[in-house]
Amino acid sequence: MVTTHTVTTHTVTSADGTTIAYDRYTPADESQGTVILVGGAFSYRSFPKMVELAEALTAAYALTVVNYDRRGRGDSGDTPGRYDVAQEADDLAALIAAEGGAAALFGWSSGAVVALRAAGSGRVPGITRVIAFEPPFVVDRTRHVPPADLATTLHELVAAGERAKTAKFYMTKAIGLPAAFVALLRITPMWSKLTATALSTPHDWAAVADYMRGEPLDPADWEGVTAPVLVLSGARSEPLLRTAARAAADVLPDARLTEIAKLSHNPNVPLLVAPAGEFLTEQPARTA
Repeated sequence: MVTTHTVTTHTVTSADGTTIAYDRYTPADESQGTVILVGGAFSYRSFPKMVELAEALTAAYALTVVNYDRRGRGDSGDTPGRYDVAQEADDLAALIAAEGGAAALFGWSSGAVVALRAAGSGRVPGITRVIAFEPPFVVDRTRHVPPADLATTLHELVAAGERAKTAKFYMTKAIGLPAAFVALLRITPMWSKLTATALSTPHDWAAVADYMRGEPLDPADWEGVTAPVLVLSGARSEPLLRTAARAAADVLPDARLTEIAKLSHNPNVPLLVAPAGEFLTEQPARTA
């Protein structure tokens, strides 16, 4: 077997003293750049699809990939009761500084919103490009709109340590999944992994709440995102997410939209790799 990369584990300290843990995937050949993967709600760095994505981008495009635990998850620290997207921007700034001072961001779902907001915040130097895979903006009222008081209940559940109730509440009220589907999830092996990260969901909500009100996106909110952006969506994803992707591409200063056939929000990773890798490196995939 040809060795395409090595994986090493590291930590950095964010501006507020929080420890952020990450894995670095280093290609065997000369690196074509660095990309940081920003997972969505309930994700973590050892989540199988995050690992698969990191491995594929390293093997096919010789990218150095940083796959980290967002605060409150896995081996990273947290600030219970303090949830501000600026903290997550500072986490990314620390990661970029530790990895040479320049990196692209690949955000998935709420992680895409974290990445976009970090890119427009002025707090994170060195962002070269951004991939936003299905940011969950809610830009009209034709489908699910989260309740206005969602943060109050969410914070109460988290403060009480109610992992299962938090997971169910966030999935049904924030994401809009049917209660019957969530009930089925509770009898699968995946449920324990979801509840393990459930108490971190206020960080997701802090990032997305202002853009899930059923109102059009305001271009003024995104003027600071000057890096080139590739917005990705799947043709098999829910209409709400496809609408959100189009809305994001329309308001970002330098963005293009690619809809991928046969792809859903729970993605077939190989379908993501080609458009992502080519955007990040401006090169076709390498032959293993």
